[in-house]
Amino acid sequence: MSHFFTMEDFQIAADFIRKRTAHRPKVGMILGSGLNGLAEAVEQADIIPYAEIPNYPVSTVEGHVGRLVIGTLEGQEVLVMQGRAHFYEGYTMAQVGFPVRVMQVLGLETLIVTNAAGGLNLSYRPGDVMIIGDHINLLGMAGQNPLYGPNIDALGPRFPSMNGAYDPALRAIAREAALQAGIPHHEGVYICLAGPSFESPADVRFLRLIGADAVGMSTVPEVLVARHGGMRVLGLSGISNKLIGEEGAPPPNHEEVLEAGKILVPRLETIIRAVLRRL
Repeated sequence: MSHFFTMEDFQIAADFIRKRTAHRPKVGMILGSGLNGLAEAVEQADIIPYAEIPNYPVSTVEGHVGRLVIGTLEGQEVLVMQGRAHFYEGYTMAQVGFPVRVMQVLGLETLIVTNAAGGLNLSYRPGDVMIIGDHINLLGMAGQNPLYGPNIDALGPRFPSMNGAYDPALRAIAREAALQAGIPHHEGVYICLAGPSFESPADVRFLRLIGADAVGMSTVPEVLVARHGGMRVLGLSGISNKLIGEEGAPPPNHEEVLEAGKILVPRLETIIRAVLRRL
């Protein structure tokens, strides 16, 4: 496989999906670790395993089912990714961004992206929701950017701005929904690291120092691709654990991430349903 995809590659995958569903969604959703349960709310669903879609990256991580669920939710037609591919699984950034490109070719206009994240901000608690207000693209600063390589002008500009990457109007709806439902929430800065190792205590102190509120191993590459193509983005982090940044603190682990998902799924579902109703 070449390092980069062509417009034809995206079209082939999009055509494959179109043939498998009568739905014509305008809203895409990417569900993170332990957050698969959200897809079960989708009605009249057509289900397509990633492995069947040409060039589509397949999730290999526990807590990521690895299939598209296309149907309706709150009267909106939605395309839901039940699980995602990560850079640490061995995928290139172009592969990590591939599903969002396919969404664009399918005509989707809005992307709701969720993840499980470690809380760096000391006021955050496991089970809290963080509405992403901005991100720090540490991976991209280090040269791993899904927009690296030839630019396809039909999809977006060579040098896209990341100002206002997380749509202010969608964030306002999410805040209002969280307030009304009594969901503990914050608005903050998400930072993306490569993983798969968790952060050392010194990493945690550094990340907090540079202004990050929550840390994870996904989301930012997908948002870069979505914004490059002009999609509106809402990002929601489920805080799965609290990172102290001290030697004796209990180490983070994937089990607690999946466990926190059980609390977070209904909370995120409440917020996402409210956003879909208002779209």
